[in-house]
Amino acid sequence: MKKYLLLSLLSAACIRGFSQQPMSCCAATATEAFSQLGSDDQFIRSHLAPLPFQYMSDNGHALSFKASDGSDAFGWEIKAKQPTSNYLFVIHEWWGLNDYIKKESEDLWKALGNVNVIALDLYDKKIATTREDAAKYMQSVTTDRAKAIIAGAIAYAGTKAKIYTIGWCFGGGWSLQTALLAGSQSAGCVMYYGMPEKDLARLKNLHGDVLGLFANKDQWISPKVVDEFAAEMKEAGKKLILKRYDADHAFANPSNPAFDKAAREDAYNNVLAFFKGRIR
Repeated sequence: MKKYLLLSLLSAACIRGFSQQPMSCCAATATEAFSQLGSDDQFIRSHLAPLPFQYMSDNGHALSFKASDGSDAFGWEIKAKQPTSNYLFVIHEWWGLNDYIKKESEDLWKALGNVNVIALDLYDKKIATTREDAAKYMQSVTTDRAKAIIAGAIAYAGTKAKIYTIGWCFGGGWSLQTALLAGSQSAGCVMYYGMPEKDLARLKNLHGDVLGLFANKDQWISPKVVDEFAAEMKEAGKKLILKRYDADHAFANPSNPAFDKAAREDAYNNVLAFFKGRIR
């Protein structure tokens, strides 16, 4: 049972060990700045290769839809048992949309009930099994391509969809970006230690509340970064439910030496309460 829990949660977060190097001044966006960590040897070495894992689902299926640039985009979908306008978009971390993320997605689908779940593929069907490939794929994600995929998913969900988002690490930053792109359709965002948006003007256009789950010992998404995000959200007049844990980056990942079981459980309980309080 413990081994199964380890497997099912392995991709719920990136592993600790961020570089101490400053963010590039030339990065176009917060998410692209985070992706630059893929060129840092220390960051790459700190990631353990994912354990072999296959997940078979009776509920989920591969999804293809049109990105806003007219190209094909991909994901993995689990439809609600009854028709509903509620959609949860799940954003993978640096390994890509693998079976671990599908398992996480289905666990949320089962726990939340009245929701369609779509795990978005920002890597265009590339799945990393080595740290080197993961670094390469993460670096290859451009803002324009990711936004086109997300916009296509929003269009697929439809104009009446209420869109919720969740992601970890790399996906945590894109969870917030997806909420921003969803505009008035955004109904709630969860970000596990992801890079916050730093543009106050953009944050002022945010709809829906944000649950931010951060670690006080995180060396990249540091307490200072979180403080700045909280201040900007307050100035923007937006609601940020901030949960800080006396833990390190990726505390929710049981394969991580920094795994904190109590923090992980508390964070997950907060995630479920956040969504259940908003999904009708």
